[in-house]
Amino acid sequence: MQPGGTDLGRVGVWAFQFSVSAFDEARHWAREVDELGYGAIWIPEAGVRDPFVTATALLAATERVVLATGIASIWARPAYTMAAAHQSLEAAFPGRFLLGLGVSHEPAVQGFFRTEYRKPYTAMVEYLAAMDRVAIMATPAPTQPQKVLAALGPKMLALAGSATAGAHPYNVTAEHTAEARAILGEDSFLAVEHAVCLTTDADEARASGRRHLSMYLGLPNYVNNIHRLGFSEADTADGGSDQLVDALVAWGSEADIAKKIGEHHTAGADHVCIQVLPNRDQTPLDVWRSLAPALLDGR
Repeated sequence: MQPGGTDLGRVGVWAFQFSVSAFDEARHWAREVDELGYGAIWIPEAGVRDPFVTATALLAATERVVLATGIASIWARPAYTMAAAHQSLEAAFPGRFLLGLGVSHEPAVQGFFRTEYRKPYTAMVEYLAAMDRVAIMATPAPTQPQKVLAALGPKMLALAGSATAGAHPYNVTAEHTAEARAILGEDSFLAVEHAVCLTTDADEARASGRRHLSMYLGLPNYVNNIHRLGFSEADTADGGSDQLVDALVAWGSEADIAKKIGEHHTAGADHVCIQVLPNRDQTPLDVWRSLAPALLDGR
């Protein structure tokens, strides 16, 4: 299923580059992603440009692709400001924006947003209720604004299913996707992020994967979720074991990566957004081009 009138397709791209590159380059890449047939572009929040400004620029430069935040932090702006921006983008680009919301992580919240990190589940419940009370004095969008939650644990996944269109888990395995689908039920949208490295060299892929995972293995929310999935403390130490890296990073040929991404779909994901990891002289755009035939066939 898809969230309301917003169709993200089965595969999208998740990339920091859209939020840090010069706008001319970001718009060029977005247009090519749109033309290649990927369903969505996911952009982050912490430490980069304002995601609503970036989304506006990229939506104006493209024809079809959906822009989604992965994620906009509830600590970065009041509920009124978040809801007003959400409603405004939906009115400007009906059916082409998905608001991904999250509670982030205590070190990030204190470091980037300079605010107190309160109990995340309670904070999210209160924030969603406050957003629902917001009405701006403007002509409403012809379509209903849609939002999903960055959810890993059972309580947040259940909230995502009951209070929003669904969930956007990040840094997860297909086993987690199956558990998330069971908690969400069949009527909620499930959009999963998965890292990819287009190389058949195991050492190169795992080195790139460890560089990518190094930040996340210092954040308790991710580490706790990895342990819930059955990985040991040894797996999350020293940059991650080979087993952990191979579970969280799809690498190999185009066909190998497509097979790994397909495991999420088989487990219940409606949409998978790929995050391309640095590898040799390949840009993310090079990899999106190379993977498009394998990932988007029959979309």
